[in-house]
Amino acid sequence: MELLKSGRQAAFVRRILLLSCGAAILAFGLFNIHSQSHITEGGVLGMTLLLQHWLHLSPGVTAPVLDIACYLLGLRVLGAGFLGWALAGSAAFSAFYNLYERFGYVLPDLGGRPLLAAVLGGLFVGLGVGMIVRAGGASGGDDALALAIAKAVKCPLSRAYLATDLTVLLLSVSYIPLRKIACSLVTVTISSFCIDWLSRRTGKQ
Repeated sequence: MELLKSGRQAAFVRRILLLSCGAAILAFGLFNIHSQSHITEGGVLGMTLLLQHWLHLSPGVTAPVLDIACYLLGLRVLGAGFLGWALAGSAAFSAFYNLYERFGYVLPDLGGRPLLAAVLGGLFVGLGVGMIVRAGGASGGDDALALAIAKAVKCPLSRAYLATDLTVLLLSVSYIPLRKIACSLVTVTISSFCIDWLSRRTGKQ
C-alpha cells in the first residue's frame, strides 16, 4: 500500500514538473520572440485581435469569454479531471510570463528576420504546449478546444490545432498583410506538429 501511494506521489510530482517546464518554455518564447517580432497567432488570441479590429471589442473582454467557452467544451468532452490540470497550466503560464516581464527581454529582436522568428517561435510554442498537454493540462482556451476537437472527431491533435489556427488566420487576411500571415502560417504549422509529436509519445490524443 505504501509503495502504491509513493508511486502515485512520484507520478504526481513528475506531472507537475512537466507542466511547469512546458509553461516556462511557452512563456519564454511568447515573451521574447512573439511579443518582440509581432508574430500573429491563430486560435483565441488571433480571434480577439480580429474582433477588436472589426467590432471594436476589447481583448480584455473577449479573451476571457472565449477561453471560458473553450474550457466548458473541454470539460464536456474530456471530463472533469481535465479542468483542474488545464487551470494549473494556465496559472503556471501566467506566473512565468509575469516573471519574464520583470527581467525584460533576453533575446535580440527578430522583427527584421520574420521567418527566423516564425520558426523559433513555433518551436518554443510547440515544445511548451506539447509538454503541458503531455502532462494532461492546457495553457489556454486554444488547447482545450483543440484537444476536444481531436477527441470528438478522432483526428490527430496537429490537425485540430491547424484547423482552428488556419480558420482564424484566413479571417485575419481581411486586415493583416499577407507577408505577416505567411510567417504566422509557418509558426502555427511548426507548433502544431511539435505538440502532436510530444502528445503521441505518451499516447495522448
